[in-house]
Amino acid sequence: MKFIVTIKQVPDPDIPPGYFKIDESAKRVIPPTGVAPVMNGYDANALEAALKLKEQHGGEVVVVSLGAAEARDAVKRAIAMGATQGILISDSAFDQLDSFGTVRVLASAIQKIGDFDLILCGRQASDTDAGQVPLGLAELLGLPAVAPIRAIELTDDSVKVHRVIEDGAQVVQLPRPCLVSVSSEIGEPRYPPLKGIMAAGRAQIPVWTAADLGLSEADLAPKRVLQRLYVETRETQVEMIEADSPAEAGEQLALKLREAKLI
Repeated sequence: MKFIVTIKQVPDPDIPPGYFKIDESAKRVIPPTGVAPVMNGYDANALEAALKLKEQHGGEVVVVSLGAAEARDAVKRAIAMGATQGILISDSAFDQLDSFGTVRVLASAIQKIGDFDLILCGRQASDTDAGQVPLGLAELLGLPAVAPIRAIELTDDSVKVHRVIEDGAQVVQLPRPCLVSVSSEIGEPRYPPLKGIMAAGRAQIPVWTAADLGLSEADLAPKRVLQRLYVETRETQVEMIEADSPAEAGEQLALKLREAKLI
């Protein structure tokens, strides 16, 4: 059995709001100084699900990450947790990718890896919350897919999952190979043991570039135009109601709410 897990390194979502900065002219997030990025939380859930499947059925877990050189840390952490192999996809040509470009690069990398039984992705990344990559990846690879899921079980030639819906779960059975997008309900990711940390320290992480994947500049051209990136500002106004009695205050409040078309 071969399980492929896509992971992304993101800014730590638990940083204080004051650390979050945007360069509006460059339309990019400024990495906070002195705060190390982390593995995306939902991707860690997907990795945990893959590791459990590996423990139950044998095989290997291959982790694929697209990002700058610093994303090697996320790949190393995945190996420390128990992944068999990690691959980093890194190239300056990937710096301005939109969701489609990300899907195109990941699909090319997975095709280069070769045969697999199951791809597991996190349902969305905490930096953009777009949630477009998993199902886009399934579309380019021609795979059946379900998103988001909270439980997974392998049978002889298929995958049975519990898909999260508004009022519970929906049981869906998929033929293999397929792709599933994992939600946090599937289980907390494990902490890397000391043995795993030592193995990750020795692990060699291959780096694949656009040339390695046979991708040209035209292949990576964005489909989306980013008009503006900014931190939203909110303003509030308070008006005090003065009255001689609670009944009069209530009447004035009701009139003002009606003027504002709130009642």
